[in-house]
Amino acid sequence: MDDAAIRRALTRIAHEIVEKNKGIDNCTLVGIRTRGVYLARRIAERIQEIEGKPVLVKELDITRYRDDGKAPGSRTEMEAGIIGEIDVELSVVQDRNIILFDDVLYTGRTIRAAMDAVMDCGRPQSIQLAVLVDRGHRELPIRPDFVGKNVPSSKQEQISVTLTEIDSLDQVKIIHQRGQA
Repeated sequence: MDDAAIRRALTRIAHEIVEKNKGIDNCTLVGIRTRGVYLARRIAERIQEIEGKPVLVKELDITRYRDDGKAPGSRTEMEAGIIGEIDVELSVVQDRNIILFDDVLYTGRTIRAAMDAVMDCGRPQSIQLAVLVDRGHRELPIRPDFVGKNVPSSKQEQISVTLTEIDSLDQVKIIHQRGQA
């Protein structure tokens, strides 16, 4: 995907969010750090153009909720309430429609961690998922509500998403791993 394709996909997702939620009055967009935050902000800009009013955007760091050994700290620290940096509080979660944003959906483990983090902040009316790229190979029964592009890939490939806010370029590429079985 080039910058124009990304722009079109995000515009389509913004329209789908407004339609599914019958507006945005009870919605909070929550971007998963890092690239999900920028995607959520871009979608919020498009929704404001469509609806004529702003939508709340928050960011979520799920580092301490991960189950793949990448998380600093221990489960005991998590249980004690030391949950990392979460820019989400009860008032923006409780009884609201939360739309989580991430760049690539792969195994589903990042989204599971994000849902755990959101639920620790309150009880939303619903949690919806928007991703720029869905590459398949799910390990958990998680399915996105809004998808920019489905990209069938092998487990030996990687999907690289670059965004201008971080990488000075908007694009999505498939990276083929050479020499792997």
